[in-house]
Amino acid sequence: MEHIRYIARQRARFKGLSGPVNIPWGAALENEGGFLMWRGEQLCAATSQNAFDFFSHDDDGQGRERGALVTAILARLQPQNPGDACQARWDKVWGDALCQRYRRPEHEDHWIWSYDFYNAPTVDLWHIARLIGARPKYK
Repeated sequence: MEHIRYIARQRARFKGLSGPVNIPWGAALENEGGFLMWRGEQLCAATSQNAFDFFSHDDDGQGRERGALVTAILARLQPQNPGDACQARWDKVWGDALCQRYRRPEHEDHWIWSYDFYNAPTVDLWHIARLIGARPKYK
């Protein structure tokens, strides 16, 4: 499914297809032909790492919540300090059937979130967040 409306889930500063960009949190973008558009210019492909890192689809009006959940999940799965129980959280993700739906299967021994994770229904993202103790912050 191609999503039409996206929202910046955090400030986006990177070199886009049309040059450097500085897009504020909460800005709305449109998908045209598989490319996210900002002020009439192609920014990046909707399936690019930049799209995953900075934007969430908002066709259902839940883009801010989705973005906050994705951000919180990704942050919670990063080691915070020495002795952190990060591996225990990852073990929960690896063992969870719902999480497996959002894993790129071509990487058998390494977890990489799929495109579907970044566009998942918020109910699924809440499940993952609760599973690992992530606490999303959104306005």
